[in-house]
Amino acid sequence: MGNIVVLGVFVADTTFRAKRMPRMGETILGKSFSLGPGGKGSNQAVAAARMGADVSILTKLGKDDFAKMALQLWADAGVTPHIEQLADSYTGAANIFIQDASGDNAIIVAPGAAATISAADMDKAGGIIRAASVFITQLEQPMAAAMRALEIAKEAGVTTILNPAPSAELPKGMLALCDYVTPNETEACDLTGVAVASVEQAGEASEILQDQGVGTPIITLGERGAYLHGHGLVPAVNAGPVVETTGAGDAFNGAFASQLAAGENPVQAVRFGCAAAGISVTRPGAAASMPTRAEVLALMGG
Repeated sequence: MGNIVVLGVFVADTTFRAKRMPRMGETILGKSFSLGPGGKGSNQAVAAARMGADVSILTKLGKDDFAKMALQLWADAGVTPHIEQLADSYTGAANIFIQDASGDNAIIVAPGAAATISAADMDKAGGIIRAASVFITQLEQPMAAAMRALEIAKEAGVTTILNPAPSAELPKGMLALCDYVTPNETEACDLTGVAVASVEQAGEASEILQDQGVGTPIITLGERGAYLHGHGLVPAVNAGPVVETTGAGDAFNGAFASQLAAGENPVQAVRFGCAAAGISVTRPGAAASMPTRAEVLALMGG
């Protein structure tokens, strides 16, 4: 299935479900609360591992109960951690609001120890990165670390994926290090200035991203699917009623990366990612919503 290295953040997700977001200074009653594992990098690592890939994660944790949660999660999923634990910091946490009627979310992330991941740390992990078939990162850890890791991977001929979330101003030259970039509609707009409200506009944004240096842009479009540059819309796969969308993007990225690492072509890899995302939104939680390879294959008809 290939070897995937993920640079990213683990956070403990504190998830509140309510009818609406409270206004500033207001207290409202919620419908439910849960505590579980999350963080884009960790979620994507778990998603790829559940697809059968050989996955390693590069990150930092504190020495606390949330770190124990991370280590147990990765052990259960088959993810190999390459980490540093800092006694003078804390493991990241996220406050997640879920709108009960729609399943849509709003998130605040405090990365904790992972906020100290540096470019020098990536140099130390250079051997791990160079040995990968696919390298994937996001933007929850410091930008300098993501940039350096992408440089190391690109120089070694490793397939590189950037999931540019959360939105941020990118350093000059970062997009040119990326074989694939996987923004959602909002992130694509932030990167290109094109308001992505249609498939046609996704095509316009993907052209701009390619002009900026990206090998193959992929814009995820929620319930419509994903726009693959040079191919067009890859439709979403409906697995049932939407419960929560928190993990959808991470399910897509992890499954997509797993298929590239296995030697699949980009169209098939995007289809696989859409199916994984389709399953994830039918379940609550982030890491907990990541499907297995068998589930995705069953949804895709074999």
